[in-house]
Amino acid sequence: MLIRTRAPLRLGLAGGGTDVSPYCDEFGGAILNATIDYYAYAALEPLETGRVEFVSADLHEEASYSTAPELASDGRLDLFKAVYNHVVRNYNQGKPLSLRMSTRVDVPAGSGLGSSSTLVVAMLAAYVEWLNLALGEYELAQTAFTIEREEAGLQGGKQDQYAAAFGGFNFMEFGRNGRVLVNPLRVKDWIVSELEASLLLYYTGKSRTSGDIIEEQSRNVRDRNELALEAMHSIKEEAFRMKECLLRGDFRFLHEVLRSSWESKKRMASRITNEHIERLYACALEAGAHCAKISGAGGGGFMMLLTDPIHKDKVAAALHAHHDGGTTYGCHFTAGGVQAWRVP
Repeated sequence: MLIRTRAPLRLGLAGGGTDVSPYCDEFGGAILNATIDYYAYAALEPLETGRVEFVSADLHEEASYSTAPELASDGRLDLFKAVYNHVVRNYNQGKPLSLRMSTRVDVPAGSGLGSSSTLVVAMLAAYVEWLNLALGEYELAQTAFTIEREEAGLQGGKQDQYAAAFGGFNFMEFGRNGRVLVNPLRVKDWIVSELEASLLLYYTGKSRTSGDIIEEQSRNVRDRNELALEAMHSIKEEAFRMKECLLRGDFRFLHEVLRSSWESKKRMASRITNEHIERLYACALEAGAHCAKISGAGGGGFMMLLTDPIHKDKVAAALHAHHDGGTTYGCHFTAGGVQAWRVP
């Protein structure tokens, strides 16, 4: 028997960063995101060998251990171990499991599309299917957050896990004591089609580690950095404005919100943007893009652009001419979240 899962990556349309503690704990956060047809995949194969095997196909890494109630971190696929340890400890009475967990992600690591959190959701969903665990979308997302942020100690927010679990267009609110409310949005078909036709993803050619950027952002809140706090308040308000634009199909206002959001985002932490990103941004606008922003924490990864669909090739060509180390991607929005199935 083989269990497969896939969980969709997400685009953050507005509010990014307000889901990160301590901001969301003190002021409340608001995020609008949507899942796209790029995925994190996991395959779980039960074994009877007394071994635990981990394989990351896209990172070209493998690790193998004797079964144990807890696997120690050693720098080799430690996120896989964190998921395994949590499941054994909380859902299998501390009894070791023998298995092979293999994964692959459609985009490069450090993409800004929530790939690491989405991968945790995909791996966790495989254990849920195997052990017949009663975890709904909220429980699955919260458990993935606990594993990645609290137990593995990786910096980041909460939106990625919930996007992967629920799928679709969602307006999310984050409050005190870990409260999360996911509001699925019923976006009209023509609005989704226009957004898809206008959307261009550009991989800047540079992955980044988001932890340092997020740590600076959190420190700015703790230190009451006035400029950064004002930027985060603005970004949260822009999530509400973006929701209205999206539901009404007001694309002119949507472009304004996205431009404003990018300007606010750059004030949250010093390394969100850099000279390379600013040159790409200017190049895209000069070629006819309506607006653009870096996805995720910033510093690199994917840039999201909206442009007239007829001129999408012109914008892509200008970006490639300016920087031949990048890659353009198209994508479609997805309605569903993580899926799991068994292969006989």
